[in-house]
Amino acid sequence: MTVTTLDHPTGAGAPTIAPAPAVAPAPAPPGPLATAWSVTVRTLRKFRRTPQLVLIGAIQGAMFLLIFRYVFGGAISPGPVPYVDFLVPGFVMTSVLFAGTGTAAGVAEDVEHGFFDRLRSLPVSRGALLAGRTLADTLVLAWGLAITTAIGFAIGFRIHGAVSMALAAFGLCVVYGFATTWLFVWIGQVAGNAQAAQGMSLLVFPLTFVSSAYVPVDSMPGWMQPIAEHQPITVMTNAVRSLALGDPSLAGLSGTTAHWVVLSLLWSAGLVLVFAPLAIARYRRS
Repeated sequence: MTVTTLDHPTGAGAPTIAPAPAVAPAPAPPGPLATAWSVTVRTLRKFRRTPQLVLIGAIQGAMFLLIFRYVFGGAISPGPVPYVDFLVPGFVMTSVLFAGTGTAAGVAEDVEHGFFDRLRSLPVSRGALLAGRTLADTLVLAWGLAITTAIGFAIGFRIHGAVSMALAAFGLCVVYGFATTWLFVWIGQVAGNAQAAQGMSLLVFPLTFVSSAYVPVDSMPGWMQPIAEHQPITVMTNAVRSLALGDPSLAGLSGTTAHWVVLSLLWSAGLVLVFAPLAIARYRRS
């Protein structure tokens, strides 16, 4: 507090008190969108600083694609189209699960190193924090899917429909990748460490083989066919393959392309509605 003496009209000095400076109000906490974007940028910077996380996944995907194309391709006859045209849409779609193991391990690492604890101390939306991580992993996933698709074209894959339908097929893979990322975020929190998260993520992979991703469902044993037909990977594969080939009949499917696309979107929405609340609830309890 400062005391100053001013000249009084009578000539006598009169002490006056200067007003105290105004205190600025505390800034409001960031909203959900700003929070999600901040976490997204942070995660993308992590991938940029360690590009091995992206390159290793792309190399592994390319190796498996080449094995299926040239080792098993000669023994499998999917019908009216070459096996490479049958394989690549299904393989690109299932690549989202390969990328999901990295998501689960990364989330488990953040939990183990205390990064999630530091975020939890901030006055921000808990759902936005996980949404930011999911968005970043989805963007990285889209990049990996683009590389896998390019390799597919290099080994002989060709689209049979319009380019717009092929782009829609790629977009559908990204949508399904976003939905499954919530599953792997939840697995990463439950696992507790990166090694356990990778092991738990591998439990999802048998579903890729008991599906239409690599072989026609009617080539499986009779007792296995109902299981393969009514699981999300088959539905998503049928939708992506119908769009890429331009005609479901070329993939040996009944029904229209719109039918399979709608079913795939419903499955994607269902996965988000189930695993997003589970992941957020787990984050709040940790």
